[in-house]
Amino acid sequence: MDKKITIAIDGHSSCGKSTMAKDLAREIGYIYIDSGAMYRCCTLFALDNSLIAPDGTIDTATLEARMPEIQVSFKFNPETRRPDTYLNNELVEDRIRTMEVSSHVSPIAALPFVRAAMTAQQQAMGREGGIVMDGRDIGTAVFPDAELKIFVTASDEIRAQRRYDELIAKGQPADFDDVLANLRERDRIDSTRAVAPLRQAPDALVLDNSHLTIPEQKQWLIERFKEKTKTLPPPSL
Repeated sequence: MDKKITIAIDGHSSCGKSTMAKDLAREIGYIYIDSGAMYRCCTLFALDNSLIAPDGTIDTATLEARMPEIQVSFKFNPETRRPDTYLNNELVEDRIRTMEVSSHVSPIAALPFVRAAMTAQQQAMGREGGIVMDGRDIGTAVFPDAELKIFVTASDEIRAQRRYDELIAKGQPADFDDVLANLRERDRIDSTRAVAPLRQAPDALVLDNSHLTIPEQKQWLIERFKEKTKTLPPPSL
């Protein structure tokens, strides 16, 4: 029986990490875990419980005390053939993708106690291997020993256009300039936070998908997966 590896896909927001991670997991029969969705769930919880003021100030003391109430899970959707995100057993896949959540998720994700709680949940999900997880710090903080690490990037404008098109397709109001500004601010916060900042792991393979089609990047990922699993030692008995 082949050893199942852990695949960590990190990179900037709206560069298509989740799409490629989901497709790769389905192709190779692995479990997909969307770490970004987990931080969005924390943000949604904070918004729903009035823990974020209109000026963006976060009631960190109350949020920290209530972190044990936040449990994130993923369930396979047979219609979309992709996993949906659940917060405390409630389907929140659409709610966590709104601009309101997007505009608050980076400050929430920068809180050390939030990162500690979500990292613990992520590590529990991936303990047995056979997973594909995407996020900002998967290859550096969550699974530093992952056998295959990918760092994805694309230009700001292309990433903003992808995010804008996604919102419009869902019928949500969106302004391109607002989306671009939000994306750049998220990059700044993600890259400069004190705990587990967004950065490329030294042993990560870089994929700039600015001008790649989804089939092209899928093929690239499959080839990297095959290369990595060929060189692995046989599993111990």
